[in-house]
Amino acid sequence: MQKVGAPGGQDQASSGRGALGRSGVVLLTYVLAALELTCLFMQFSVMPYLSRRLGLDSVTFGYQQTMFGVLQLLGGPVFGRFADQHGARAAFTLSFLASSALYLLLAAACIPALPGVALLFASRLPGALMHTLPAAQMVIADLSTPEERPAALGRLGLCFGVGLIFGPLLGGTLSSSCGIQCPLIAALVITLLGALLSVTCIPASTKGAGAHTQPSPPGKPKASVFDLKAITRLLLQPGVLPVFLVKVICGFPIGLFMVMFSIISMDFFQLEAAQAGYLMSFFGILQMVIQGLVIGRLSSHFSEGALLRASVLVFSVVGLAMALMTNVFHFCLLMPGLVFSLCALNVVTDSILTKAVSASDTGAMLGLCASVQPLTRTLGPTLGGLLYRSFGVPVFGHVQFAVNLVVLLVLWRQPVPWKMDKAQ
Repeated sequence: MQKVGAPGGQDQASSGRGALGRSGVVLLTYVLAALELTCLFMQFSVMPYLSRRLGLDSVTFGYQQTMFGVLQLLGGPVFGRFADQHGARAAFTLSFLASSALYLLLAAACIPALPGVALLFASRLPGALMHTLPAAQMVIADLSTPEERPAALGRLGLCFGVGLIFGPLLGGTLSSSCGIQCPLIAALVITLLGALLSVTCIPASTKGAGAHTQPSPPGKPKASVFDLKAITRLLLQPGVLPVFLVKVICGFPIGLFMVMFSIISMDFFQLEAAQAGYLMSFFGILQMVIQGLVIGRLSSHFSEGALLRASVLVFSVVGLAMALMTNVFHFCLLMPGLVFSLCALNVVTDSILTKAVSASDTGAMLGLCASVQPLTRTLGPTLGGLLYRSFGVPVFGHVQFAVNLVVLLVLWRQPVPWKMDKAQ
């Protein structure tokens, strides 16, 4: 089994590795990602009730959600640069400590003697550094060969599914039985444990671990973590910007729908809270199966360019069907195709983009990719609300169909360059 660290940097990597080999570090990375995502979804399930308890209306609740999205949007590329320059151990530790600070502030907001609203808004600030999933993606990308990368990144879908299923379940159970503060304290303990595991078990650096990673340019000066030119330079490398734009443009319509899903589930589907929770659990299970198992198998038989075109095609077909759906049963029939498209788009574009840059820039590239979802969460509530109020639910399907059809035609005429396609 291949060890963590290339020969040139093996001493540095091995110094923090202890008894863990390459496979042990990869397994621990999956565990840490699952822990963080479970805590994150636990927090999401508690936030509406905590906001109501503190007397916030829906508009103010939207402000703090937007604030969290903006901070994650701005922090993603900077965190990626930090991970590239300071290594996997520092990245994981920083992310878990930021998460711990967020849950500590939220737990303090539950105490009547303290200024709860101020603490609630203050808890959004550490969100700029909460990027455990990009850190995990960086480690997986560093420790996998180009051929293994799509399947390895796809397995992170299992971690996402675990968080999506168990996070709300634990949040609801603990808050019902022990009070709203209990799941926040549990998340605080779990993230502190994650920080401890990161310090003791994650290697200081995983750069150069893959046998086929691209070497960094010799004599390259070390730029600042906040160097925006160095971040934007990545998008200007050959083949990067078109793939990144496909990721943003194709994912934005369904992102708008998911941002408005809580409203749509109540008004359009006429679901109770428990029924909406069951639907999200179904979504999580589908994502676990498709991203964790199906995408990896498909990537061994088809090129990444073919999978990318397939995801856009299915997105377009599902969008047309969404424009015609009238009830929740129709949506359940569409969910497998929707989840496949979403998972394939994210996994394939992440894999292509990390192959397009040098090994020293994978963290920054994944940080840029991680900013796509916060961008949707920032713009989505306003734009999605306007579309929903003016045209109803079918407009989301129409937009998804039209946007992805245009992208599919572009990809068909100008496919992914062969050097960016499946590793030879």
